[in-house]
Amino acid sequence: MSTTPQPVDGNEIDLSQISKKIGSFFERIVLSVFRALFFIRRNIIVFSILGILGGGLGYYMDSKIKMYDHKIIVCPNYASTDYLYSKIELLNSRINEGDTLFLKNVVGVKKPKTLTEIEILPITDVYKFIENNTQNFELLRLFAEDGDLKKIVKENMTSKNYPFHQITFTTKGVTDRAATIDPILTFLNDSDYFRKMQKEYLHNIDVKMTENDSLIRQINSFLNGVSSSINGSQKSDKLVYYNENTQMNDVIKTKETLIREQGSLRLDLVNLDKIVKDNSVVSNIKNKDGVNGKMKFALPLLFFFLFGFGSFMIKFYKQRKATI
Repeated sequence: MSTTPQPVDGNEIDLSQISKKIGSFFERIVLSVFRALFFIRRNIIVFSILGILGGGLGYYMDSKIKMYDHKIIVCPNYASTDYLYSKIELLNSRINEGDTLFLKNVVGVKKPKTLTEIEILPITDVYKFIENNTQNFELLRLFAEDGDLKKIVKENMTSKNYPFHQITFTTKGVTDRAATIDPILTFLNDSDYFRKMQKEYLHNIDVKMTENDSLIRQINSFLNGVSSSINGSQKSDKLVYYNENTQMNDVIKTKETLIREQGSLRLDLVNLDKIVKDNSVVSNIKNKDGVNGKMKFALPLLFFFLFGFGSFMIKFYKQRKATI
């Protein structure tokens, strides 16, 4: 009596094959780990020597080569933002090209070889961007209707109009203001065109403040006259009527507006003494990015990798050579 074989479900075959492949994959991983452990065990002396050499050399490099960051918060005046960014771009290109003559003779940096990079980024401050500026507020509102507000405030067209920007540069070893920071700021402020703009702008402010002081004196004289008139009428027996529409309130409000404007202009003069005004300088912040300060750990790992890779290539070469 013959029996006919039952058909095997295709899904069961696929699952069994997948299970075998997964099992063989993990088996290969475990085998590779054991091979690596046995390799380290056979060469424990070599690894120990490489670890000591790498750690010692890395410790020496960490003690001799230290990177420091320096941050300057600046305010570009007289619509000089694009000028400022182009100057920073020029500096960075000279640093990348290793043009130490330009950095020393033109910029005035005393140790140009210590400079590694420089960059500038806007300090995102939407509130300052729209403060007392209806046009900026409306512009930002229109942009927000057409896209993501978070993306818009970081776009180049918007971010360059923020009042404050941060310049960051890195040096090998510590530096001081006279050696690096002041020469960079002097270089950024070196522009005949913007010096002329500064001169005219300050002259206009001086004229405006003089006129405001004159108007305030006139208003004070007028108010003193009114006050004297009121005091004189109170001493007499005559009845005096005052009209509420005498515009006294408007005169007082005008005086208050002028006083506020004078105060604002005096504050502006504090920031307008330079084309690119440095508001804050923080220097010699130890840079710990990447392998900076970590060479004592990075070098031993690098030596281990190179030794392991070299041993693998030698073994592979011998196996290939034996099959030829």
